[in-house]
Amino acid sequence: MRRREYDEDDVRVRPGKGSRPRTRIRPAHEDAVEGFVVAVDRGRYTCLVTSGKGKRAQSRTVMAMKARELGRKGIVVGDRVALVGDVSGAVDTLARVVRVEERRSMLRRSADDTDDGIERPIVANADQLVIVTALADPPPRPRMIDRMLVAAFDAEIEPLLCLTKSDLADPEELVAQYSPLDVPYVVVHKGGSLDELRSHLTNRISVLVGHSGVGKSTLVNVLVPDANRAVSHVNAVTGRGRHTSTSAVALQLPEGGWIIDTPGVRSFGLAHISVETVLASFPDLNEGTVGCPKGCTHLDAACALDAWVAAGHADPARLASLRRLLSSRDGAPEV
Repeated sequence: MRRREYDEDDVRVRPGKGSRPRTRIRPAHEDAVEGFVVAVDRGRYTCLVTSGKGKRAQSRTVMAMKARELGRKGIVVGDRVALVGDVSGAVDTLARVVRVEERRSMLRRSADDTDDGIERPIVANADQLVIVTALADPPPRPRMIDRMLVAAFDAEIEPLLCLTKSDLADPEELVAQYSPLDVPYVVVHKGGSLDELRSHLTNRISVLVGHSGVGKSTLVNVLVPDANRAVSHVNAVTGRGRHTSTSAVALQLPEGGWIIDTPGVRSFGLAHISVETVLASFPDLNEGTVGCPKGCTHLDAACALDAWVAAGHADPARLASLRRLLSSRDGAPEV
């Protein structure tokens, strides 16, 4: 009997991982609908989809997951995304996020004030950063305010100081501290009018940030009556509040616009932000750094900014504010 000759048809080869032919051609998803991410929870994205225009516009909530083709690209509250699949918003349905539209802005912070420089995105496409701080109970933390201002300058988001509990302390001292920076502010107290604050928020996307216990959730519940955000009291021993907001969520204002409530923070890392980024927000001082030595931190005696200010090119209060922000960026102790 003639011996059989084997060929490739007789050998069964199991395909290895990644053996599927790859192509650069990806679906265009031209039928995708636009959604606005209002909440993120463990890989599920709550998106608001609006159909129609003007008085006929109707909105529905669609739950979605991230499509595999997006890889590790993060999705945060405030993102504009493209959705495919079941976008009816019916119970137990799930759409797919196939594209994240270009962001106008991105608010970031470094985790736990470490020096790893790793950026943690918080909110996308915000127009305004509302820094909520109490004037008493708990007392103001200027270093925290400074760090949030640096984050706003980095993200190119307009800052707004919202000073709460003015019935317990006079805002004049804190307002004077930030007047050289020309940061707008509003002063409120429990039971008082919020009309001035509403005028800053209407028809804009605003992010509310602040450490625990400053009354941020209380403000949100007044601005958006059906928000039902949990509130807490300040610990009498530590002088700090308890975290009541556990995740960022976007809430639509009755007058138009959005506010994004974020969890109370006890630290706001800025390791990812360079000295040059902070300086860019001080054009009257930036030119004076030409005479600074290489690698100047602008915090020591060799800095040329002292001579620049002494020559009358800038206000000394502005230099003091810049150095306070730079010190806060480097993690100087809070005062």
